[in-house]
Amino acid sequence: MKDELQELYREVRESAEKSGYKLNPDREFVMELLRGMLVNRKRYGYDSCPCRLASGNPEEDRDIVCPCDYRDADIEEYGTCYCGLYVRDEDVEFRSIPERRGKSRGPGRAPAGLDIPVLRCRICGYLCARKIPPEPCPICGVAGKFHVFIE
Repeated sequence: MKDELQELYREVRESAEKSGYKLNPDREFVMELLRGMLVNRKRYGYDSCPCRLASGNPEEDRDIVCPCDYRDADIEEYGTCYCGLYVRDEDVEFRSIPERRGKSRGPGRAPAGLDIPVLRCRICGYLCARKIPPEPCPICGVAGKFHVFIE
């Protein structure tokens, strides 16, 4: 997986540069996001954003395949994309970014047959399907109180 991770890092970095962006300067954070993307690639067959709940249906998730449809608008408004992978400048001030993906797409809904609530970290956007918030957030390290249930 290490070679696969390094290759994905190279691809994502080149893509960022071609788009006029940079990758988050925290390389460890970037590598964790890319590990999540590789998990999604193996699970679903496509590179869905590791910070959003994928349905497993490529048509439904087309908007969240990295780089997602919301990246440019998020970077324009906040200086970083929703998950913090892409940034405008390396000295960007990271803050919570509201979810642009509409409720009609179904973010936060568990796959059919599962009755598990989904929590979202208000700081980094991390999603997890569980009944209580993680302590601390495995992505950004904030306390569980910064997680909210998604309807």
